[in-house]
Amino acid sequence: MRPVRPTRRAFERAGDGIATDCDVAGLDGSGAVLEARADHNPKLKVKGIVVNQFQARAKLPQRMVDELLAEGLPVLQPYLSSSVRIRESHEQSLPMIYLDPQHKLTQAFVALHAVLGAV
Repeated sequence: MRPVRPTRRAFERAGDGIATDCDVAGLDGSGAVLEARADHNPKLKVKGIVVNQFQARAKLPQRMVDELLAEGLPVLQPYLSSSVRIRESHEQSLPMIYLDPQHKLTQAFVALHAVLGAV
């Protein structure tokens, strides 16, 4: 399933920034953000890119992160890995912080929350 891309109107109205996932579609989405900023809203500020579904042992995700960094885009850390546990969280409609507070991905979300608060 491809992630939903924001509409042109969302880009035009955004003032504080948009975060996007880092996968093949997400990389396309970050390009769309830059294009929309140039075409429709020069004040659009990208505060950060959330790297989601990151596989540390695979080469493609790291190459995508490197491309984003080469573009001068702010890539936020920690990167969010994929996990079956997050699917279970969605299935139960229970946030990870309540389902499994000690899980590696839960701790990554907590750390990312702190980073986002500082951006």
